[in-house]
Amino acid sequence: MNHQIRLKVNGTDHQLDIPARRLLVDCLRYDLGLTGTKEGCSVGVCGACAVLLNGEMIASCISLAVAADGAEIITIEGIAQDGKLHPVQQAFIDHGGFQCGICTPGQIIAAKSLLDNNSDPTEEEVREWMMGNLCRCTGYYGILESVMSAVRTSQEAASGSGS
Repeated sequence: MNHQIRLKVNGTDHQLDIPARRLLVDCLRYDLGLTGTKEGCSVGVCGACAVLLNGEMIASCISLAVAADGAEIITIEGIAQDGKLHPVQQAFIDHGGFQCGICTPGQIIAAKSLLDNNSDPTEEEVREWMMGNLCRCTGYYGILESVMSAVRTSQEAASGSGS
């Protein structure tokens, strides 16, 4: 049986007619064409499918799309604003925070969520927050460096001393 749901995804309103058991990751990828969100483990432990649902990071591979009815969702495609990369995205480029790219969207979503919740995390807090995002290429050093760089960039922008 299909259900009508409404989602605001990356600032755009959508009305969808979807099967009751459609996973949010599949809805985003196949119904909306937003393929940046990846499905890695299918059980909610790797972080590749992370999205922000009403500002909270969730695993979209274990979340039903019907449960998101009326919600606002931010995917990796919605992080950049006005053609400008988010500081986390730029830091991942500048500091080699990605290798094969499978985990990268989830890593960036997680790092953005961290900065949304804690604008001045310590390295230990970053490590703890990012623990739920697995990288099979063992790129953790580059990921940590990227997130810490994004923290510094965000702090500089907030204090007005950024470029």
